[in-house]
Amino acid sequence: MMDNGGFCNGYYPSGSSDDELVDISDVTENFTEDVPPLDLDNRAGSCKADWRPYSSPKLIDLLDDTVPAIGTYEDFNTIDWVREKSKDRDRHREITNKSKHSTEALLFSISDAFSGWLLMLLIGLMSGALAGGIDIAAHWMTDLKEGVCLNGFWFNHEHCCWASNESTFHERDKCPQWRSWAELMVGVSEGGVNVLNHFMYVSWALLFAFLAVILVRAFAPYACGSGIPEIKTILSGFIIRGYLGKWTLIIKTVTLVLAVSSGLSLGKEGPLVHVACCCANILCHFFTKYRRNEAKRREVLSAASAVGVSVAFGAPIGGVLFSLEEVSYYFPLKTLWRSFFAALVAAFTLRYINPFGNSRLVLFYVEFHTPWHLLELIPFVLLGIFGGLWGAFFIHANIAWCRLRKNTRLGHYPVIEVLVVTLLTALLAFPIEYTRMSSSELISELFNDCGLLDSSKLCNYTVNSGSTSGSVNATAANGLGARLAGPGLYTAMWQLALALVFKMLITVATFGMKVPSGLFIPSIAVGAIAGRLLGVGMEQLAVHNHERDILRGWCSPGADCITPGLYAMVGAAACLGGVTRMTVSLVVIMFELTGGLEYIVPLMAATMTSKWVADALSRESIYEAHIRLNGYPFLGAKEEIRHKTLATDVMRPQRSDPPLSVLTQSRMTVEEVERLIADTTYSGFPVVISQQSQRLVGFVLRRDLVISLENARRYQEGVVSVSAVLFTECDPPASPSAPPAVKLRSILDLSPFTVTAHTPMEIVVDIFRKLGLRQCLVIQNGRLLGIITKKDILKHMAQMANRDPESILFN
Repeated sequence: MMDNGGFCNGYYPSGSSDDELVDISDVTENFTEDVPPLDLDNRAGSCKADWRPYSSPKLIDLLDDTVPAIGTYEDFNTIDWVREKSKDRDRHREITNKSKHSTEALLFSISDAFSGWLLMLLIGLMSGALAGGIDIAAHWMTDLKEGVCLNGFWFNHEHCCWASNESTFHERDKCPQWRSWAELMVGVSEGGVNVLNHFMYVSWALLFAFLAVILVRAFAPYACGSGIPEIKTILSGFIIRGYLGKWTLIIKTVTLVLAVSSGLSLGKEGPLVHVACCCANILCHFFTKYRRNEAKRREVLSAASAVGVSVAFGAPIGGVLFSLEEVSYYFPLKTLWRSFFAALVAAFTLRYINPFGNSRLVLFYVEFHTPWHLLELIPFVLLGIFGGLWGAFFIHANIAWCRLRKNTRLGHYPVIEVLVVTLLTALLAFPIEYTRMSSSELISELFNDCGLLDSSKLCNYTVNSGSTSGSVNATAANGLGARLAGPGLYTAMWQLALALVFKMLITVATFGMKVPSGLFIPSIAVGAIAGRLLGVGMEQLAVHNHERDILRGWCSPGADCITPGLYAMVGAAACLGGVTRMTVSLVVIMFELTGGLEYIVPLMAATMTSKWVADALSRESIYEAHIRLNGYPFLGAKEEIRHKTLATDVMRPQRSDPPLSVLTQSRMTVEEVERLIADTTYSGFPVVISQQSQRLVGFVLRRDLVISLENARRYQEGVVSVSAVLFTECDPPASPSAPPAVKLRSILDLSPFTVTAHTPMEIVVDIFRKLGLRQCLVIQNGRLLGIITKKDILKHMAQMANRDPESILFN
């Protein structure tokens, strides 16, 4: 190795990009002109209390907190939560002290305190605007598969017919200005399922899906999927560069519109959380304290997760609770307030844009007025059981399908897979009205309580014993007799039954493909169909048996005692809860969707039943299952050590392993340290007094060590391969002819977390989970025995659960 040469042929990449989750502070490895070399006096045996920048060039101290690239992390590594929080406390303490001595520093302190709220405001505005654009574009492109508006091709079906004077309440979706593709091309009106309309529907769906998967594959591979499993992992401290970058945001936004418009059984709600987090990560670039601190940035990302759900469902409070309950790893009280503010701003922004034209934030806002009866808790609990069974089935089936995709040649052809699933979905969905319409419109239809002007088949009840009417308005005086099912309702029931089976099966194959795909809307649709079926059944049971003693006091003549739309809402909550295992946040989201306080108890009963049933069959939610499938190093709250093991059983090295790679505090040269780094892939090294004593001094990160040695060779005169590397406070004796030493004590963590060899692993896991540690050193009477990393813990837990311990993707 040549003296003054670069380390490992430029082993560590310099520079940064706003595409990266980490290392985005626009820094390089090089010293800038305004950062002088840090030199020290070279008197033998002298002790240093602090360094002075312009003393003798003989002994140098390269690194302090201001040196570029120090304290950042490599890709697929875990951040050091303790160090990041300590850095933020030191920064805040320094700002506070300076603010007492000058007006300029006081103004800077005020702006620093206000910057967090300003950042939340910008995130809310940007996320709300993007969500509004996505909603408008997706609604228009979904209708484009069926026809076009003659008044302006940019109008969707509903907006096109609003301006028509020829549309009626009963046929409000039909107007001369809206033409189907068959009418436009060959001038024929629709008669049942038209072949040309079917062909155009399938063609548009294939085009949208093809564009979505091609864009994802070519420009932003991280834009596929839901994004919530990766967001959970990132918020736990893991680094995935590029996952929250600008290209991911652009491609995810565009392809989300295409994927939803293609008619695939997926939703935009989960991906909107990813979009909001991308907005937050990009906006963090403009605020120094968030750009340079990974822990502070994760507080912002937690708030962004709340924003994503707020704009997805129009539920700001539910969004905050979702972030707290489902995705966040560290959620201080300050983040709770800022999450609420950001979610509020996003909801206001979406309300101002008014994407659905109904002054609501969501397409399926409904209100129920009929009170529920205590006896209805029985069918509500049955819906909860169904939701739990569906959740367990879906997780098992989807993970099996994704594992098949991952381990076979199927995963090598993502474009073909997306096109085949889209083709099947479009071919099978078009003939049935409830599968042809978008999932949001279907949910709106199912949640709806039949009113005086409803023309839906779901509101087709008989007027008297023989005649029928398209709505329930004709015989309000007939009371219960007006709720007898008509032929249209029976047709709707068997079509909904087919739609239920279709949605359940096709969603299994759709979720996880290489297009943006959320799971909230498909799960809500499945539950809403099941709930509506049960609700209509309960309604007809009450109508035909209202003279029974059990129903007499409840279903009085002249009153509607059953609301099928309420059953759809409860079923939707149950199925979504079974898949995601959400509880409190789910109930609040559904409450905000409907605006009915009195239906909280049915929602709570169904949601808790769903969670209990699903947990009895499998402990993991769909997001945790995908985290485990992808091998992300996520240590969740549910992870437990069920076997009695000690730290010495998990630490490395074990008896058959090579000895632990360590650095000594004063007896190694630059060449020896570089060779150790080149020969290993570890993220850090313990520092001991000597190889013989193995007495622990501290811990140094690999990245900091690499950058410091690189800068020492490049910028410090006289540093050669035989220069000593010192981690000591005192300067060791040295001959006058010796080359200058490289002093690296400032990058040394002098207080690494340690446990003894006999510490139970339950305690070690709790320490890792609650403090967010990267590694923990195992000592006995001050002597270093080994090291335990998060990877070691996850491998050990996988091994104890009879899973492949090598499936953990870490570093």
